[in-house]
Amino acid sequence: MAVDRWLLEQHESGKHPPTLRFYTWSPPAISLGYHQKRYPEYWPNLTWHDDKLDLVRRPSGGRAVLHQGDLTYAVITSGITGSRLQVYAKICEFLIQGWRSLGVDLNYGQAGRGYIHNPNCFGTATGADLILADGSKLIGSAQLRKGEAILQHGSMILHPDVDLFKQVFGKDAFTPVKLPENLNQQTIINALVVAACECFNMQVEVSPLTENEWLEIFNNC
Repeated sequence: MAVDRWLLEQHESGKHPPTLRFYTWSPPAISLGYHQKRYPEYWPNLTWHDDKLDLVRRPSGGRAVLHQGDLTYAVITSGITGSRLQVYAKICEFLIQGWRSLGVDLNYGQAGRGYIHNPNCFGTATGADLILADGSKLIGSAQLRKGEAILQHGSMILHPDVDLFKQVFGKDAFTPVKLPENLNQQTIINALVVAACECFNMQVEVSPLTENEWLEIFNNC
């Protein structure tokens, strides 16, 4: 997520074009929302497969997310106007369209401000989140603005370890997500890239970070 923050700063200063990226986590981690102050005391000592879970803080808001068996997306862009939810809706178009092409229909959540009392991001679904027909939450998203530049990133639950999820958030905190069995990570990414090109009227140019860019990111962590 340090890369997300760096890309936002670079885009805001005119040094980097709008960016779409996908990534996974190794080792697994719990990311806290920027303003999230309260979380269980045992979280810093959690392990999974004998590896300690990282506990990190996102540059964006929201509640805690367990990053294990999930796929994270990030969109860094500018020039989108409107309210916070209108911006979410504009960016989420590619998520809805991409998943629809895979046979999965998504809708927006309806939870109000009560979510702030739940440390688990996937325990509630706000108007910025996307849920399946059975009400289970597939994608939780958060935003950060810097000037006119916007970072929106989020987690898509794909293949979570149910026992770990319950260990982190409690035995009643996990709602299984039912997805078509033939979906794999690369198929999902490909569908979302195609949808993004259509929704944003853009072309994708794959551009890995250079060694100097990685060094700058690490120095700013």
